[in-house]
Order: sequence, then structure tokens, then C-alpha cells
Amino acid sequence: MRLFADSASDLPKQFFTEEDVILFPLRVHIGDKDYEDIRTIHSKQVYNAIRSDIHPKTSQVSPEEMLNAFEQLAKSGDEGYYIAFSSELSGTYSTAVMVADQVREEYPELKLTILDSKAASLGYGTLVKEAARLRAAGHSLNEIIEKTRFMAGHMESLFTVEDLDYMAKGGRISKGSAFVGGLLNIKPLLHVEDGKLVPIEKLRGRKKVLRRMVELMQERGADWGKQTIAISHGDDLEFAHLLKKEIEDSLHPKQVDIYMIGSVIAAHTGPGTLAVFYLNQVDM
Repeated sequence: MRLFADSASDLPKQFFTEEDVILFPLRVHIGDKDYEDIRTIHSKQVYNAIRSDIHPKTSQVSPEEMLNAFEQLAKSGDEGYYIAFSSELSGTYSTAVMVADQVREEYPELKLTILDSKAASLGYGTLVKEAARLRAAGHSLNEIIEKTRFMAGHMESLFTVEDLDYMAKGGRISKGSAFVGGLLNIKPLLHVEDGKLVPIEKLRGRKKVLRRMVELMQERGADWGKQTIAISHGDDLEFAHLLKKEIEDSLHPKQVDIYMIGSVIAAHTGPGTLAVFYLNQVDM
């Protein structure tokens, strides 16, 4: 069984190698240089560019790379499962479906399932990690699909950014939804709703944002002792550890993992972003 994931899952390069998950990198463009996310660029480079007032651009996974991977899968006779970045935030999912249909014209026996995760960053990455874990434990493809679809339907996310205008410029939220309060230390709080980024509150100061994140987690989450919570940060590890401590003190989860936000997501959210991902229901 072959697992595929793209770089918007924000999992480290080491994960793809160690867990034998085939990586589809989205692309990052800084100035006149093009990079493949995870493979040829680290998110630190993106944050440094943004701080230097250089605004990176991104594009979806190369259709040619998908075509080659899906053709190899068809020729092998193996089963495949691609968990993809939210279709509301990228064209990568729809491209994958189109390419798979193209491959099936020549190889009708292609055994490939493609899931729209309706998630981004570690909300999406958590699904990929679970798929890899289940495969290693000997579960069937149908069992893996069932569990990850369930998780995708019960994934919650909360995040804050330094400047929503940057996300609006990138087209990830509407310009009407963007609000900036830098001079007043106003921090926006957002979540993902049906795959889309939606602002929900404005709060003054980081401490209030952290407390409110944990309050909303208490309202929306469940079975903390069975959950591994995922935190992703925009080159601000100190902020991430503050949130981790708040979560551990209040919710006592099974585990809390912290990762830096990857290059493509970083290009649209900027430095100082903090996100947390968890489930509102654990057992199927």
C-alpha cells in the first residue's frame, strides 16, 4: 500500500523518509527563484524573506509529478491513498483527481483513493500520521480510509496570526474579513470551517489569545486523555511552548506535539502565527 501526502501537511522531511510516505511538494517562489517545499527550501527562509519585506508566492503541486507517481502505482498493481490539502485553499486536490482520471484512461486498473482533508498544516498532517501508523500496524486500506475520513470530519483548529492583511493578499481569506490591530496589540483568532479560513474573534494581547484558545478547546474537544494535540508555529517556538503549557495544565492530553509551519503555509500566514489542532470526537 502506498501513501501520498503533500507538503501542506507541515510534517518534517524526516517523517516522509522514515514512514515511507510519498511527498508531493507544493512550490514556493521567492524573487526569481523557485523551490519545492520541504525538498529544497526550509520555512526559515520564507520567514526571513517576509521580514525583509519580500513576499513569497506559492503554487500547487506539479501535475507532472502526480502523473508519474500515479502511473507507477498503476503499473505496480498496488493500492494507493492520497490525503490532500483542503480543496478550499489550493487547487492541488482537484488537480490530483483530474490526473488520476487521466491515468485511468490508460490504466483502468489504477487503485487510488483521494481524500480532500478539508484541513491544512498539522490538522491535515495529523491525518497523514494516523494513516502511516495504521498501515504500519497492518490495517487494510479500507480501515485506514474509514478512520482518516472520520478524523477529517471531526478535526478542529484554532489559530492566530500577526497580520490578517497578508492572508488577504494571498487570497486565503476575503479582504472584507481582514482586520489589523498591530498598534493596539489586537490578535485575531480564526478557525477552519468546511475547509475555509474564518475569523471568529479579536483579542488584545497574546495571553488573552492563549487563554481563549484553551477555553474554546474545552468547549469543542473531547477525550483529552486519548488525544495527541498538534501545535504549529510561525518561527515562534516560545509562543508555541506557552500554548503547550496552557493546554497541559488545563486539559491533560495524552501528548502535545510541536512543529514549525511549513514554507507554503508560512508564505500566506507570516511570522508569529500559532495554530492548534485537535478532535471533537475521538472514537468512531
